Amino acid sequence: MKNRELNKKIAVVTIFAIAMGFLEAIVVIYMREQYYPEGFIFPLQILPPGIYFTELVRELSTIIMLLSLGLLLGKTAFDRFAWFLYAFGIWDIFYYVALKIFLGWPESLLTWDVLFLIPLVWLSPVIAPMLCSLTIIIFSLSVFYMKQDKSGAEYNKARKSFLAFFIAGAVLVFISFIYNYSELLINEGFFSKESPLLYDLGFNEAIISYVPGSFHWNLFIAGELLFIYGICRFMYYGLCKRQ
Repeated sequence: MKNRELNKKIAVVTIFAIAMGFLEAIVVIYMREQYYPEGFIFPLQILPPGIYFTELVRELSTIIMLLSLGLLLGKTAFDRFAWFLYAFGIWDIFYYVALKIFLGWPESLLTWDVLFLIPLVWLSPVIAPMLCSLTIIIFSLSVFYMKQDKSGAEYNKARKSFLAFFIAGAVLVFISFIYNYSELLINEGFFSKESPLLYDLGFNEAIISYVPGSFHWNLFIAGELLFIYGICRFMYYGLCKRQ
């Protein structure tokens, strides 16, 4: 009975996240039609400050919506976090699925994309966020099904063994995503400027001529390996050490 209820929750959240991914993609399609009619390729056109701010609000709203699912479905902070990650992973993957269906983009999994704008611009090939999403989906499912029949002590031990590796991995992956943009800001001296960058002529000129170099796969892979190792430890403590 418990598994049946859990499967129903997972199915509903999956449908919601897929629909949300398609909705997000449709909004992006409208934006690209207006600001990137020739195709979303680097160097990118600068968005007007008002539209850029609107994008920040849209991204924040998306995260709040996904977090709300976790708050509604989870009974503990860790469970809520797992539900949030599961919804996020499904949403992210189907966002790209929708863009591929409607636009035929990305051309390949190595196509560069702007992932987020908060707190800095995140840049990477499309395959990187999709791998992260797949990883957190696997982790979240392990949390859901392990919690069904685990003692509190074993479950808590498994949870603690995972969190340190997850945090370390998340830091490395995050750095890999913001590395290129941060390097641009540092090299051009924009971090030291007091005026808003969107109104800075030099910043605009730098952006409209900027093409990302190589992605820092070493940082990303190290972060992913920490994720995976943490998941393996979580499952080991939760499943192999059953008593």
